[in-house]
Amino acid sequence: MAAVTPGAAHHANLPPLASRFVDAAGMQWQETAYPGIETKTLLVEPESGLMTMLLRMAPGAKLPDHEHVRIEQTYVLEGSLVCGEGECRAGEFVWRPAGSRHDAWGGPAGGVMLAMFLIPNKFFHADGRELDFLGRDWSEVWGEALFSPRRDAGVAA
Repeated sequence: MAAVTPGAAHHANLPPLASRFVDAAGMQWQETAYPGIETKTLLVEPESGLMTMLLRMAPGAKLPDHEHVRIEQTYVLEGSLVCGEGECRAGEFVWRPAGSRHDAWGGPAGGVMLAMFLIPNKFFHADGRELDFLGRDWSEVWGEALFSPRRDAGVAA
């Protein structure tokens, strides 16, 4: 199995087709390259880039200019997520088409959301770098996933 929950040691000894139960509440929040924004990665499949995570944003914390390389889905659990097109509040859902590009920030009370990616976002920096949400070179880490055999076969990667 290529998909994992980082840090879930008890998953290592499970049979390949067993369900993976994840204690999200017991996981530690991880800092990102963007101040005031933390994540808990619930599932990642490095080969394809498939990722599901909890995202916590402090009030006004900003995700800079980025592209949704594939469809992104976000369900807001607490607070809100804001962008130039509007505000998604607790209990609401927003999805963004592949290729869409914008910046986003935590609403007045911040926010906690469940975010699902078919491949991680690409963040653009003034110095020309294109990074992932952890500040790593996007092409180096995710470039191969963009051309995953699953994608080329027409299956959502």
